[in-house]
Amino acid sequence: MVITKDSNLVLFDHSNGTVWQSFDHPSDVLLPGQSLLEGTRFVATNWTENQFYMTVLPRGLYGYVESTPPQLYYAYSVWVSENDTGNGPTKVNFVNGSLSLLVQSRQPSNPHMSNISLPAAKSTQYMRLESDGHLRLYEWSQAEATCTLLSDVTKIERLPDDCAFPTVCGEYGICTAGQCTCPFEDNSSSTNYFKLVNGRKANLGCAPLNPISCQEMQHHQLLTLTNVSYFDESHTIENATNGDSCKQACLKNCSCRAVIFRYGLNDSKGDCLWVTKVFSLQSIQPETASFNSSAYLKVQSSPSSAANKKVILGITLALVTTIIFIAIVITVCLLRRGKYEDNDEDLQFDQLPGMPTRFPFDKLRECTEGFNKKLGEGGFGSVFAGKLGEERVAVKRLEGARQGKKEFLAEVETIGSIEHINLVRLIGFCTEKFQRLLVYEYMSGGSLDRWIYYRHDNAPLDWHTRCGIILDIAKGLCYLHEECRRKIAHLDIKPQNILLDENFNAKVADFGLSKLIDRDQSKVMTMMRGTPGYMAPEWLTSQITEKVDVYSFGVVVMELISGRKNIDNSLPEESSHLINLLRGKARDNQMSDLIDEHSEDMLSHQEQVIQMMKLAMWCLLNDAGQRPNMSMVVKVLEGGMSIETTILHRFLNTNTVLPLEDNPNAYSVQTQASILSGPR
Repeated sequence: MVITKDSNLVLFDHSNGTVWQSFDHPSDVLLPGQSLLEGTRFVATNWTENQFYMTVLPRGLYGYVESTPPQLYYAYSVWVSENDTGNGPTKVNFVNGSLSLLVQSRQPSNPHMSNISLPAAKSTQYMRLESDGHLRLYEWSQAEATCTLLSDVTKIERLPDDCAFPTVCGEYGICTAGQCTCPFEDNSSSTNYFKLVNGRKANLGCAPLNPISCQEMQHHQLLTLTNVSYFDESHTIENATNGDSCKQACLKNCSCRAVIFRYGLNDSKGDCLWVTKVFSLQSIQPETASFNSSAYLKVQSSPSSAANKKVILGITLALVTTIIFIAIVITVCLLRRGKYEDNDEDLQFDQLPGMPTRFPFDKLRECTEGFNKKLGEGGFGSVFAGKLGEERVAVKRLEGARQGKKEFLAEVETIGSIEHINLVRLIGFCTEKFQRLLVYEYMSGGSLDRWIYYRHDNAPLDWHTRCGIILDIAKGLCYLHEECRRKIAHLDIKPQNILLDENFNAKVADFGLSKLIDRDQSKVMTMMRGTPGYMAPEWLTSQITEKVDVYSFGVVVMELISGRKNIDNSLPEESSHLINLLRGKARDNQMSDLIDEHSEDMLSHQEQVIQMMKLAMWCLLNDAGQRPNMSMVVKVLEGGMSIETTILHRFLNTNTVLPLEDNPNAYSVQTQASILSGPR
């Protein structure tokens, strides 16, 4: 028995002939110098969750996820003419710098070959098929005394996006630009057929509310999902060439759990893909995918629902008619009574201690010159420049507000009682009939987004200024979360809601989405709201704490450091999502690549900037309980506390698809930036 220099364990017989060698029986690891012959299979170690395996077949290396039948998720092959194929087997060689695929030709000395280029070895390397289906290359790092990731082989050829992998969003989960959601039928507002397996971890997938029953096939339906595709293209139904025949073929066979219909410009002819076990699905954009695709998921409808539809419809119509009549009567009564109650209500709130100044509507119209100079809009209203005496102000005129006068004044009382150097001050308000206006102090520096996203007319901010802005934001949030009588979660932290004065002192603005939380409440239920790209993963459950602001703060810190937007669709797809890019750069030990290249001062403070990135990573952990509170963030920024050494490891081992990145259709409330001042 001998272990060769390539780490191949070889057993010999008495005549020195090879009886067995480990290179012929791979598990989940390949070593340099190892070859895989046709028919060889190697399997991901953690196969109990999802059994991935790769195997060498004629003319290629193929990756499958186990089901009945197995589903193809990766293919690396060489096209060879039937007339030019030799008798020898296909072989895959792992050598220094490449993974080579060799297909025998009629001339044995000149096989067909294709190479995947890999980083050249500086020390010991190995390749491992992992439990998520990725084939990754690792190398021993003497400096870090551990193996570091060099390359993801399965991404080099044709899979640049994790959404293309079978388990990225679990069974039935739909992956959209790194975000996982459950299937919901197009144009449907009434029926749910799926629920999250784990409300806090969307990447674990979805489960049918009613399991498929082959004894009740008459109650099978197909849920239609447009612009949704699937990773496995290998199982097609030959006679189903249009959408209707594709769907009928699935409904007639109970083992079918879904079909995917792919077509070009005309949906009358296409390919019908058959799925017996549904792993992760993928949203597509037809204009970039070069094809159209619709997914049809089989669901089990309730037997009683169809029988009761007519009865329910009749009852519903009767109830609606009655409700409309009652509503008309109540509205007339309220309008009459409201005339007498408005004056009493106004007097009541004017007498409350701590209320900001109440302005007549005509006064605010005059001070803004008839709402003439608009500074910006968003957050349920438009903002106008004004002047009260010698003081410049920003007047926000709310539009489409759903609050009544009493609720509005109660919120004004709460916000008006807040006073902190890093929070934009509420000077006053107006409520007359249906008019709702808020008067804020004017910030001459404008909003933060005007300064951090590089523009030729603005010099890039230096490192000292950026640090000051980050500390100011942290102090403002710390006051809201920990120093008020009731905790206040802002819920919409983003650069557009951070305002600057002439000295670049930062203040948090726009409390339009704020949520009050009692001190004894660990979580509150609320509708999903905020701005895509800055929203923490727990918004999927609608159970939130003030830690959603900590996550948003981490995103803003990364934008300040990098000088770019967290979601920038003008960049290549692999670089468009800043937080996913941060995770990749951290894994490759290339975090310095994210420093704002337009600022030489930033580059000269590289070590300090990377420490700030680690603070952002701490804030960006998917588990809200592991994020710091804002007082801890302030201590770190002021040098009174160190960042935990395990932060980098915990951040890198966080699944990349949980953060809500950019699916506006998933949100109950969409808002835009609220800008309370003009440009500097």
